[in-house]
Amino acid sequence: MPTHKSIITAETFRFFRDLSRNNRKEWMDQNRERYQRHLAQPLRDLLAALSPAVLKLHSGFDVSNHRGVNFSRINRDIRFAKDKTPYRAQMYVFFPPQGGKNRQPGQLYVGINADTVTAGFRIYFDPKTKTSALAGRVAELPAWSAQQRRRLARKYESYWYSMEKGQWTKNESWPSTPEQWKKLKAWIVRRRMKPATALRPAFPADAAKIFRDLFPLFRFTSLSA
Repeated sequence: MPTHKSIITAETFRFFRDLSRNNRKEWMDQNRERYQRHLAQPLRDLLAALSPAVLKLHSGFDVSNHRGVNFSRINRDIRFAKDKTPYRAQMYVFFPPQGGKNRQPGQLYVGINADTVTAGFRIYFDPKTKTSALAGRVAELPAWSAQQRRRLARKYESYWYSMEKGQWTKNESWPSTPEQWKKLKAWIVRRRMKPATALRPAFPADAAKIFRDLFPLFRFTSLSA
């Protein structure tokens, strides 16, 4: 799926670096055109480039090109956040199932910030029930996870979050025991890449290959639950 020219350019990463140093509304107002040209439009183009491969994996993925569904928001909700800067210096392209909301039940994604590109799979707990989206399948998950770890661990990193004393706690591993799966609030499996990877015309094909590798995680957790 290589494109004839790069979708993501050096200007995308330069915008994020500048935003990190000038994270205030006045700067963003002055650089709104840069944001649209070098970030918002390239992410829309990346969504369009990846959509055929994603739909080939599963026709029920949502590729409707809607903000909040396929794209993260650059504006930060600072009402309850410790970080009061108004903008996030990273953005994501999401591929959720149709009807999925609040990262439920799972997603394939590409993320970009000033220094890193990531592509992978993630699943989060149900924000209404405050329980893992996989809580009803705990008995079968350890053996399945071990199988996936053997298949993927050399190429992909895995980490998961639990809630400890009211705080999200990151665990750098594959969830492997029933106790861990019961505590799991989020699980991410991804490949982290240097910006130079995203500057190549072949980057959509690279991301599509990652999605093919990780689609069994989405299928098991999000289509069979």
